[in-house]
Amino acid sequence: MLTRAISRRFSTWANVTAAPADAILGLNDAFKKDTNPNKHLLGMGVYRCDQSKPFILDCVRKAEQRILDLDMDHEYAGIQGIDSYIAKCMTLAYGADHQALKEGRVAAAQSISGTGSLRLGMQFLNDWYPKDAAIHVPAPTWPLHKGLVGLVGRELQEYRYYDPKTKGLDYAGF
Repeated sequence: MLTRAISRRFSTWANVTAAPADAILGLNDAFKKDTNPNKHLLGMGVYRCDQSKPFILDCVRKAEQRILDLDMDHEYAGIQGIDSYIAKCMTLAYGADHQALKEGRVAAAQSISGTGSLRLGMQFLNDWYPKDAAIHVPAPTWPLHKGLVGLVGRELQEYRYYDPKTKGLDYAGF
């Protein structure tokens, strides 16, 4: 009988290489191991309470309750997402009076998950946009986001948006 280690060697997945460790997720692991009672986790982009548990904003709780109150049917959305949601997002992003929006020159689709959305968007650009166009990502960003650019075969360009001196927007870099 083959041992588990030997059978793994012959697996379809035996030659899959692990992605590099993500420094931001590493901060989360280090936080969990740290025994200091005064610690606060600021690296994951999540609001937290004094007990370091995720803090759910009141507006999110109200939105959840509205969804429950509407007794929504949980049907699948169309492939592009929920049209009314997309329209409201475009109005929020561009403003109701934006000329391009009024003329129907802006397109949008709804997607879940940040990294998954980026992957799909980059693949779409690669399939349909001129091949000499680079994909620009902010610096800093999640390491995985940089790797996505290579997956679709595009050139990576980085731009600065954070000024560590002012702890604000780097207008020149942006």
